[in-house]
Amino acid sequence: MKKINWKIVLAVFAVLVISSVFAFVFWAGDASPATETALQAMQSDSQVYVSAENGWVIFFPAEDPRPETGFIFYPGGRVDYRAYAPVLKLIAGQGYFVAVVPAPLNLAFFDVNAAARVTAQYPEIRNWVVGGHSLGGVAASSYAAGHAEIKGVVFWASYPASDALKSMGMKVLSVYGTNDGLATGDKIDESRALLPADAEFIAIQGGNHAQFGSYGLQAGDNEAAISPEDQWTQTANATAQFLESISR
Repeated sequence: MKKINWKIVLAVFAVLVISSVFAFVFWAGDASPATETALQAMQSDSQVYVSAENGWVIFFPAEDPRPETGFIFYPGGRVDYRAYAPVLKLIAGQGYFVAVVPAPLNLAFFDVNAAARVTAQYPEIRNWVVGGHSLGGVAASSYAAGHAEIKGVVFWASYPASDALKSMGMKVLSVYGTNDGLATGDKIDESRALLPADAEFIAIQGGNHAQFGSYGLQAGDNEAAISPEDQWTQTANATAQFLESISR
């Protein structure tokens, strides 16, 4: 019987592992780019100041640089974090501190604890809420489940991976589009069982998955029946109203 050449077997295995890693890194790194509109929203103006600090980007109202309530946002999977600037800037313009945390390899679950670094940097902010879009919402809720000091979670076209938030007494907001082809209405309804009984659900009529940001079309999504600007405004208003309820 011919002996197995284990050196060859191990060499082949190593090549397969390395190839798989490179393939994954290439796949994850191929993120949907932010549109020009999103990049323009990354600029400060007379109402909202935008700044890159300590590895993340912050937005805050020009007249009140350190509000009492802050919102830490996790981007969706394989999406350029800057794509959410139009919505986050609208939220900040209503009087809130907002931070978006870039994700390693554009996948938020590789840095679930990103919010901890933000909260440590701005101790003057009394009320913290975390949230995210799609996979980012999953990461945000996972962080909140292990940190009772977080006062609320916001899901945009997203839902948690477990029912950990259900018994924590934490406020929850779920915003979704009725034309979403990925986080469908059925999936959102199923997520109700994982969330506190008083979780608030807001449907954006005609909104889809990709228009929670500004990065173009997304595979598997449905066409939106409203403009991106309309969806951004509705999302920002719903989120700002939720932050106001946290501030009371």
